[in-house]
Amino acid sequence: QVNMVESGGGSVQAGGSLRLSCSSSDYIVQRGFMGWFRRAPGKGREGVAAIDSAGDTRYAESVEGRFTISRDNDKNTLYLQMDNLKPEDTAMYYCAADPRRRLGPMLTAFEYNYWGQGTQVTVSS
Repeated sequence: QVNMVESGGGSVQAGGSLRLSCSSSDYIVQRGFMGWFRRAPGKGREGVAAIDSAGDTRYAESVEGRFTISRDNDKNTLYLQMDNLKPEDTAMYYCAADPRRRLGPMLTAFEYNYWGQGTQVTVSS
């Protein structure tokens, strides 16, 4: 059983910032590949940002230049820094992970074996 605990969600006004955190096991954060996904009301799950085992990153076009994914191996934590938030960023955000070493950030959900419970982000205009 792999625990993945997200935190950092909340309500902000458009233009504001939030930082999401996802704590997990050391062998996942330090070796595996990880990502952030979101699901807005009435919409499907969307890959937002991903980081591979080498630290390379990839972003959805809708968040490119505004969101930054990073990983702190000492704290076994994945982050998503979200700046210049827009109302359309409102969604439940999930972290996802897989312990396999893999090169090439993945924004497709089926690649991941472990998921967090989600944290709500609400952006008002």
